[in-house]
Amino acid sequence: MSHSELLSRHKAVLPSWIALYYSEPIQIVRGEGCYVWDGEGNRYLDFFGQIITTIAGHAIPEVQEAIRRQTDLLLHSSTVYLSELMVELAEKIADLSGIQDAKVFFTTSGSEATDTALLTSCLYRNSNQVLAVRNSYHGRSFAAQSITGNRGWSATSLSGLAVHFVNAARRRGGPFDGLSDEDFSAACVADLRDVLATATSGDVACFMAEPIQGVGAFTHSPDGTLGAIKEVLDEHGILYITDEVQTGWGRTGENFWGYEAHGITPDVLTFAKGVANGMPLGGVVARAEILDSIKVNSISTFGGNPIACAAALANIDYLLDNDLQTNSLKMGNRLANGLVPIVEENPWIAEMRGKGLMLALDAEVPETGEPNASAAAAFHEETKARGLLIGRGGLYANAVRICPPLSVSEEQVDEAIGIFAEAAEAVTKSL
Repeated sequence: MSHSELLSRHKAVLPSWIALYYSEPIQIVRGEGCYVWDGEGNRYLDFFGQIITTIAGHAIPEVQEAIRRQTDLLLHSSTVYLSELMVELAEKIADLSGIQDAKVFFTTSGSEATDTALLTSCLYRNSNQVLAVRNSYHGRSFAAQSITGNRGWSATSLSGLAVHFVNAARRRGGPFDGLSDEDFSAACVADLRDVLATATSGDVACFMAEPIQGVGAFTHSPDGTLGAIKEVLDEHGILYITDEVQTGWGRTGENFWGYEAHGITPDVLTFAKGVANGMPLGGVVARAEILDSIKVNSISTFGGNPIACAAALANIDYLLDNDLQTNSLKMGNRLANGLVPIVEENPWIAEMRGKGLMLALDAEVPETGEPNASAAAAFHEETKARGLLIGRGGLYANAVRICPPLSVSEEQVDEAIGIFAEAAEAVTKSL
């Protein structure tokens, strides 16, 4: 079936608000390593990892075999029964999290993980007041939408939570644009103190932040900023939740978790996306006293599914055994170095930012500095036309996101750099 035919069927039965990439959307039908093929036989270098999810790569033999073995035994068992796979995975993730006396609850998505983190934190603190970060995104559920600080992804302001937003990440185009790293961090701390003093009643439950903002197009504060923020939170007994859905498992190269760049240990950690390399799995890690704050019966029908757990165990072992965090650092540096001259030679590209294999390019109107969503969209199309898939993002949809699987090779990085150069030149000529 052609993509155009499938698109017609899609529009007839699926909601209009489901975002589709490209002027001519494509169906991905097969993947291998860092490559995917669409429904019409075209091959692409996948530098978006199916929304930063196939973190080890497509069709990794060790992960595929673990899934096959489990499907031969049992497809599903709920949390009302014991599961050795779930226990083993929880033990592994609790140990890796860095949180002392940790327990783990499994969900099927990052949105669910956000909801659970908020629920347990609010119960533990007996408060519905929450601090979130401007330009943030934490999922599409009702509660997650309430702490999303990006208008393009927030469908409603209705919520049972009292949410207050602070500055802790966005620099370019924000109120703290142009400040030095030290001054930016100090301004964020001052803003937090002001919000606590003026906008809250004092008994705030928690603060939730992405170490590097995902949908916000990989904006992030200088290292140590979130540590300085946590010092203020600790003064008030406010819990710190780190959203590691996109930054976890070695994606940033420097660290296994994004929070580690700020010299802190969180009270609560959420994860999803890359943990099972594409199988639906997410979860929450927290100190036992926090996660145990739910005092009624509760289960998860699909969270901790045996197939997803088997995939996650194999995937985490693959990431660790092959030291893909180090590869993320090396290949991320190679990619960034290759992008530098492209940024310099094309005036519509305002800046490159990010860490490891989590990089973004901002597009602007050179004469005014205004965000240029049309240039970003054109670049997105030009890379696809040359066999490379990347993501979109940013507060004004004026950024592209680049995040290949952590197993990407030097040859594949160099191939992508060549495509980026050609695509950027094509956009420059069109402008």
